Formats: sequence, C-alpha cells, structure tokens
Amino acid sequence: MSYTPILPIDSGRYGTEEVKKIFSEEARLKYMLMVESAVAKAEGTLKIIPEDAAIEISSKCNTDHISYRMWKDIEKITKHETASLVEAIVSVVSDKAKPWVHYGLTSNDVLDTAQSLQLKDYIQIIEEKLKSIIKILGSLAEKYVSLPSVGRTHGQHASIISFGQKFAVWANDLLDHINRLHEIKPRVLVCKTLGVVGSGSVLGKRALEVMELVGAELNLNPVKAATQVVSRENYAEFIWWCALVGSTLDKIATEFRNLSRTEISEFEEEFSKDQIGSSAVPSKRNPITCEKVSSLSKLLRSMPLVALENIALWHERDLTNSANERFIIPMSAIILDEMIESIRRILSKMIIREDVIKANIELTRGLIYSEFVLDALIRKGFSRSEAHKILRDLSNRSRVEGKDFKEILLTDATVSKFLNKEEVDQIFMPETHLKGSKEIVKRTLERIEEEIG
Repeated sequence: MSYTPILPIDSGRYGTEEVKKIFSEEARLKYMLMVESAVAKAEGTLKIIPEDAAIEISSKCNTDHISYRMWKDIEKITKHETASLVEAIVSVVSDKAKPWVHYGLTSNDVLDTAQSLQLKDYIQIIEEKLKSIIKILGSLAEKYVSLPSVGRTHGQHASIISFGQKFAVWANDLLDHINRLHEIKPRVLVCKTLGVVGSGSVLGKRALEVMELVGAELNLNPVKAATQVVSRENYAEFIWWCALVGSTLDKIATEFRNLSRTEISEFEEEFSKDQIGSSAVPSKRNPITCEKVSSLSKLLRSMPLVALENIALWHERDLTNSANERFIIPMSAIILDEMIESIRRILSKMIIREDVIKANIELTRGLIYSEFVLDALIRKGFSRSEAHKILRDLSNRSRVEGKDFKEILLTDATVSKFLNKEEVDQIFMPETHLKGSKEIVKRTLERIEEEIG
C-alpha cells in the first residue's frame, strides 16, 4: 500500500523542483559516482592504481551503468549506503579493475564530497535568485524614492522617510548576504579523500596529491585537515547562512504584514479573482504569503542549533550527526528556496497604496514633524533641552486640545517669535525631508550595479 508523502517538501507544497532535484536520492547517487570517478581518475594519473583500471572505473561511474534501483537493492542486503555503491561499481567492472574500486577511501570521503557537490549546485541557483530579488528591490527603491512616508519606531510615528528607502535597506542586507556566501564558499565547498581517520593511511603522502587532483576535477577546495569526516563547522556555517538570509526575508515579510494592517493599509499582497481569504468572512484579504515566509523562518532558525550539536563528535568520528543531517541540510536549503521564491512573487505583484501612504503622514496632525521643528529652534539659538521641553509641552497641547500641531506652533508666543509662518510651512512639507533617503537610495543603486551588475 502506498502513502502520500508526509513532509510538505516531499508532497510538492514547498520548494522548487530544480532545488529539490539536487537533494533527491537519485541526485545523491549521481554526485557519489562523480566522486568515485574523480578519485579513480586521479589515482590513475598518479599511477597509484593501474591506468587502464582507472579509466574503466571512471567510465562506469555514472547512472547509465549504476542505476538507482541497483544501488538500493544492494543496500537492502548490506544495510550500508556507501558499501552498496562500491558493490554496484564492482559488479560492472572487469576483474582487473575490481580491486581498485574505492581505493584508499572511506565512506565519508564519498558522502561529504558528494554533499559539497550538491551544495555547489544549490548555491549557484540560490545566489542568482538572491541577485534577482536585489535587482527588484533596487528598482522599487528607485521608483518610490520621492514618496514620503511615515517612519515608525516602537510602532509609533517617528519621522519622515522615503518609502523607497525601505527597499534600499533590504537590498543592502541581501548584498551583504551574498558577500557572506562568497566568504564561506571555500570552507563549505570542500573535498576530502583522506581515508579512514583523515590521515591518508593507505595512500600516505600521495593522498594529498590525489585530493588536489580530485578538487580540481570537481571544482572543490581540498580540505586543509579532517578526521574521518569533514569538520561539521562547515555545515553549521552553511545552515547558519541559510537561517540568516531567511531572517532577512522574514524581516521583509513582517514589515509588509504590518503595512497591510487595516489601520495602516499601505500594502496589499496580490489577491487573485477567485482566491478566498477566510471561510467565514468573505471580505478578508489576508497576507498569507508573507505569513508563510515568517512561519518558515521560525523553522529555518531552529536548524543551526542541531548543526552546532553535530560539531562535537567522538574521536575521529561517530554517527550522531549522520541521521539528522539528512534533514537539516536539504531542508534548510529547500525552505530558504521557498522563502526566496515567495518574496520574489510578493515584490513582483504587490499593491502599494501611495495615496494612503501620504495620508497616513497626517494621522498625528503634524506631530511627525516635531523633530524638524526641534532642529529649527536649535538653529535659532535654543539649547536642545530647552527646545525639547517646549515642544513636548506643545505636542501634549495638540493631543489634548485636538488641534493641528502646526496651528499650536504658530499661535505659541515663544515659538512664533523665532519661526515665521513661511518657515513653519516649509517644515511641514514632507517632500523637503527626503534628501538623506535619496542619497541612501542613490548609493544603494550604485552598489547593486557594482557588485552584481
């Protein structure tokens, strides 16, 4: 009897096919065969094993000769993933080549190096997707750079900000993540062919020569030193990077969720004609894609904890990392892929209500300009503390009396003595306070062009 897959990533709910394919068992076989092929080729080149055996082994290490079903049928008997692969290769090569299959290797030489190949292909895809989002953010920053909006701190109206600056901040965050990715690649994308305890015990000094050639063949970095396994700090760093990027995407989604509140209404997710927001309330339009991003980020941020636990293994290795890595590495990668795709869809099809954004500036009846009035009074010779107290009192009057802050200022004897109506009118024009935001957006666009083109 067959069952529907339990995990959402297996059922097709989350993650793109191109990414999930990389972490499939069929792809795992392909990557493991690539490692066995590269090792045989290197050992043949260095005449560690007979050249004709190396050529034959290398030529048979592909899925045309070793099928997924063949591999798994053998594993049912051996109960050992890598040993089953070795048995499968041995079964398709000549007697002269059989002794030299998997020569000088241990299981994790193949497994860890194959995993690096998976991550190499994944990183290539995910980096391009991040660049795509950054370019979208850049274009949105440019589009909305001249749109004044409410800048909020502690959930309260604080000052004026260009709406475009929001996108510029996120673009810079993601550019930083790409730079972090470039920094960790040499540590994450490594090959290891040093045998049972990482000493090259069978091949001796030549083990390092083999590993150099394998690294060049597979476009991976030879590990500097290892036990039987590549140090798990490498994978913890990769998973941490996924969680960090995911947290930035969560930050974007959380801001949009807040801006979509009925009381704010500056943002709305795309809502298709026949989409249903609530089974009970026909009028509801919920920010469900943003909420999905925030939900997945919680799961993604839990993964580094497990990865950190995998660092301290017994002696030259034990198996306490093995089972959970089959979850945390592909799941971190696939969850992040889903989050990136979701944010890209949101940014491409969202609704930004410019009229509401402008109207919201006036919700506090001008109190949002108090920072700029403070600055004007300081420039007129007031001490900061003196001007601050005056404006606190006048702000309270505006709230209590229900009057516009501007009116309060113009009728106050102290303030009106130093600031005339023309000066106050200038302060209360939101467009006049965007110079800093515009420069930030300008520099962001220059950075995007410089770093990713």
